[in-house]
Amino acid sequence: MTTGTRTAPRLTIWRRLLILLAVIGPGIITANADNDVGGILTYSQAGAQFGYTLLWLLIPVTLALIITQEMCARMGAVTGKGLASLIRENFGFKVTFWVLLLFVICDLGNTATEFAGVASVSSTFAGYTTFVGAGVLKVLMVIAAAAFVFITVTRGSAKVVERIFFAFCTIYLSYIASGIIVHPNWHDVLHQTLFPHFSSSKAYVLMIIAVIGTTISPWMQFYIQAAVVDKGIDEETYAMSKLDVVAGAIFTDVIAYFIIIACAATIFVYNLHAPAGHTIAVNDASDVAVALKPLVGKFAALLFAVGLLNAAVFTASILPLSTAYYVCEAFGFERGIDLRFNQARIFYSLYLALIILGAGIVIIPGAPLLAIIFYSQVLNGVLLPVVLVLMLLLINNKRLMGRWTNNLAFNTIAWATVIVVAVLTVISTVQIVFPQIGS
Repeated sequence: MTTGTRTAPRLTIWRRLLILLAVIGPGIITANADNDVGGILTYSQAGAQFGYTLLWLLIPVTLALIITQEMCARMGAVTGKGLASLIRENFGFKVTFWVLLLFVICDLGNTATEFAGVASVSSTFAGYTTFVGAGVLKVLMVIAAAAFVFITVTRGSAKVVERIFFAFCTIYLSYIASGIIVHPNWHDVLHQTLFPHFSSSKAYVLMIIAVIGTTISPWMQFYIQAAVVDKGIDEETYAMSKLDVVAGAIFTDVIAYFIIIACAATIFVYNLHAPAGHTIAVNDASDVAVALKPLVGKFAALLFAVGLLNAAVFTASILPLSTAYYVCEAFGFERGIDLRFNQARIFYSLYLALIILGAGIVIIPGAPLLAIIFYSQVLNGVLLPVVLVLMLLLINNKRLMGRWTNNLAFNTIAWATVIVVAVLTVISTVQIVFPQIGS
């Protein structure tokens, strides 16, 4: 009796650990992929312009990310269907079509943005080579990234691809290293995180909106639900999968936290004392790596550049994958990276087309890259509130979710989160279209 009593808890703990290892992946991978080129630029600008004063924002932002991602993961586990399938079945083809159209255009622009990130960081790596010119290196790096992305996802099984994605996630740790190497004032960091100094300036408010807007994107909701379904997570194993979602949201925003710290401790401090006309502007994520080199040394700059390249390639892998899942779910085509090309031709053809177009836009001279990025941001702002509202209507549908619908407390928090994120996204979109409003 005594022996049995002692061994039972141990078996339970081991069983839970095995379940956790089996289901971990979708939450961590999806959340980390959201630290893309645009996100890194936004966090860098937040630190460079406002120092540590926006660190507090990452606490509520993390909560919002957990709430939105958890609902999609739960829907995938309970229904065994992707978000696109549920939208089509419950809201009809017309709604699905318009969401699909906006989604595909958004992700094409976003994919081009990621490859533009590869191109921009090539200038940093050009300083470490003498046998290839900067222009040639840019083209080679974009082509190599596109080939790597396609081959990685299409030639491996789901387990292999997931392990590669996990490897991408670990490289984000370079940002933590960068944030530590620059020797920030940790007392100020902690104080601004817990006891922030707020500002009512338009620039400060618009930066808050930008940080929130870059944290939650439409593609994330579709991808995490598709990944949960593909992984075979169900009601029995969902409790452990929920830990994956929470851990992913926390990890990705810790990375964002250190990006802000790295730029606040260097560029913000430098600009504070620099004479007029000699300040450092952050207009591109690669500007940070360039700026860090003379301020704190080439090692910190190289770490930041490596992190940026990793983020660009990682997200360029997942964005078109999310789109391919959505389109195939919406029309009932075979999809999934465990299938071979001849089993899911449309899925892989769409994935390849988005990669070629995204990379091609960057390397073809005269391509309207800025216009594509601009309008994809606008469409992203239009699409996100729609997707979030559809998600909440689905998660509270008892016919679909049974006892897994939101309770009153969670619904209150979820609706409040969705309304705040939607309103701020609309404001951000208006600011993109009419920049003079924030001036």
